[in-house]
Amino acid sequence: MLRILSALIISIFMALPAAAQQSVWVQIEAQRTLTGAQDAARGYAAAGVPDVTGFALPGGWYGIALGPYAAVDADNQLNQLRRAGVIPADSYIVDGGRFRTQFWPVGVTAPTEPVELETPQATEAPTDEETPVAAVEPEPVPEPDPIQTPDETLREAQASEQALDRDQKRLLQTALQWAGFYDSAIDGAYGRGTRRSMVAWQEANNHEPTGVLTTGQRAELLGAYNSILDGMGLQLVRDDASGIEMQIPTGVVKFAEYEPPFARFDASGDVAAQVLLISQPGDQTRMFGLYEILQTLAIIPPTGERSRRDRGFEIEGFDENVHSYTSVVLENNQIKGFTLVWPAGDDERRRRVLAEMQASFATIDGVLDPAIARPDEDQAIDLVAGLAVRKPVRDRSGFYINGAGEVLTTIEAIGECTSITLGMEHEATVVHQDENLGLAILRPTTRLAPPAVAEFQTGVPRLQAEVAVAGFPYGGVLTTPALTFGTLADIRGLNGEDDVKRLSIYAQPGDAGGPVYDNGGAVLGMLLPKVQTNGQALPPEVSFSVDADQIIASVTGAGLNVVTTESVAYMTPEALTLMAADMAVLVSCWND
Repeated sequence: MLRILSALIISIFMALPAAAQQSVWVQIEAQRTLTGAQDAARGYAAAGVPDVTGFALPGGWYGIALGPYAAVDADNQLNQLRRAGVIPADSYIVDGGRFRTQFWPVGVTAPTEPVELETPQATEAPTDEETPVAAVEPEPVPEPDPIQTPDETLREAQASEQALDRDQKRLLQTALQWAGFYDSAIDGAYGRGTRRSMVAWQEANNHEPTGVLTTGQRAELLGAYNSILDGMGLQLVRDDASGIEMQIPTGVVKFAEYEPPFARFDASGDVAAQVLLISQPGDQTRMFGLYEILQTLAIIPPTGERSRRDRGFEIEGFDENVHSYTSVVLENNQIKGFTLVWPAGDDERRRRVLAEMQASFATIDGVLDPAIARPDEDQAIDLVAGLAVRKPVRDRSGFYINGAGEVLTTIEAIGECTSITLGMEHEATVVHQDENLGLAILRPTTRLAPPAVAEFQTGVPRLQAEVAVAGFPYGGVLTTPALTFGTLADIRGLNGEDDVKRLSIYAQPGDAGGPVYDNGGAVLGMLLPKVQTNGQALPPEVSFSVDADQIIASVTGAGLNVVTTESVAYMTPEALTLMAADMAVLVSCWND
C-alpha cells in the first residue's frame, strides 16, 4: 500500500510543469512543540511525501510545509495532493515570509528558489576566466513580516464560513476568547463583536484584516487553541463495569483498579492527575450521603464551590497542591459521575481537559458491582475506597455547656486552626478564650440542640472519690466518647493552686478538653492537656482539671449561660457512659 501511495505522489509531482517564479510553499500543519513538529515531519517523509520541510514560525509555533515550488504550480499541486488524501484538507499556500529557522530536514538551509520538478540538465564547468569572484554581501536589514497570502479570497472565505454549523461557530468564538480577542457571548451568531475580534486576531497574526477567517486561518486559530491539549491523549473511554462513557486524558492517567463506588485512573507520568468514575446504585438519601463522604477525601480540599440539588451535585475544591472537580447525577436509582483531580497552578490545561470531559460524559447500562473488588491487606480506617481521607491537624475533646450548643474545650485544641469542626461535621467559631485557665468556648455556625448539657458541681468534692473523664483518646477513630475512670487525688494543684484539681487517672492527649464527672454525673471541671514544666515529666497517672468554679466565673463573665448544681448523687457507670455519649463531642482543628 505504501509503495502504491508513494508512486501516486511521485506521479503527481512528475506531471507538474517546472517554472522559475516566486517561491511558495504548501503549509500542511503547525505544531506547538518542536518535538511534535519533528515527529509530524518524519511521519510525512516515511509515508513517501517528498519535499517535506519544517520551519520555526512566529509566536513559538513550528510549521510543516512542502516545497518550495513555483507559484504557477502551487494551486494545481495543492488540489491534487488534497484529492490524493496525503495532506490535510485544510492545507494552504504560503509565501514563506513568516518562516524562520529550518528544523527539517536537519542541517539544511532554507532554499530561496523553487524546486525544479524536471530532471536538471548537465552544464559545463566554467573556465578559469569565467570563475566568478566572491563578493562580500552586505548584512541584510531585518524587515517586518509580510502579510501572508490568504488561502481563499474574501468571497470564498465567506462561503466556507456559511457552511459552518452553529457548534462550529461557537467553537471559533471560544477559541477567539481563549486567545484574548473576544469577550462576548458564545452564541454562534457572528455580529460586530465577533467580526472585530476576527480583525484583531488577523492583525496580530499577520493576516489581511478582512473580518472573515479563511479555512486556513480557522485551522491556525483552532490549532493554537487545541495545542494546549498536546500530550493529554484525550480518548473516548467506555467502561461497561461502571456504566460510564466519556473522554479521559489517557496521556496522563491510566486505569488502576475498581474500588466501589470508584473506577480509579491514577497518574501515569509527570502530571499528578487522577480521574475517578463514580458509579453505585442508590436513591436520593444515598446520593446525599455520598456528597458528604466525598468532602472528607484528601483529594477534595474544603475550599471551593459546592452545589447540591435533588438529582445531583457538584463539588469544587482547591488548595496549594490540587484543584479538583466532581459532578454526580442521579437517574433511575443509579448514582453516576466523575472526579478530575489536577495539580494546582495548571489551570489552563485543567479547564480545557475538564470541558472535554463534561461535554462527553454519558451514562450507559450498568452500575459498578460492590463485589467487584475483594478485601485485602491494604484496607485502612482512614481510606475510603482506597482514597485517603482528609485529616485534621489535631483532635481534642469538648462538651456542650448549654442548650445553644456551645462547647467548652481546651485552648490547645484551637491553636493555629483555619477551621474548627464539632463531631467532624459542624463548623464552629471561637467566641471566648481564657489564656489563664486554658479554656475556650466554641459556637457552632448552625444552631445545634444537644441531647445533654453539663451541670457544673459547685459543692466541694470528697478526696479520693471516684471520677471519670469522657473524651476521644483516639481522635476520630471512635464515633462515641470513651470513659476513663480514676480518683480525685487532691482538690488543689501540686503547689497548692486553688484553680485546678489533681487527678489520678491514665488519660490520653485526645482526652484533653473533656468533662471530669463525679459519681453522680455532675461536672467537676475540664481535663487539661499534659505539659512539661522546667523539663520535668510527671508520672503518667497524674493529670489536672480546671476547677468548676473557675469555669463558671470565666464563662458567665463572657455573657454565656451554664447550668450548676450542688446535689451529690450516684450514677452507675453504664448510665454515666450513656450521658457522656450525648454530652461530649470531638473537637477537630483543620489547617487547609
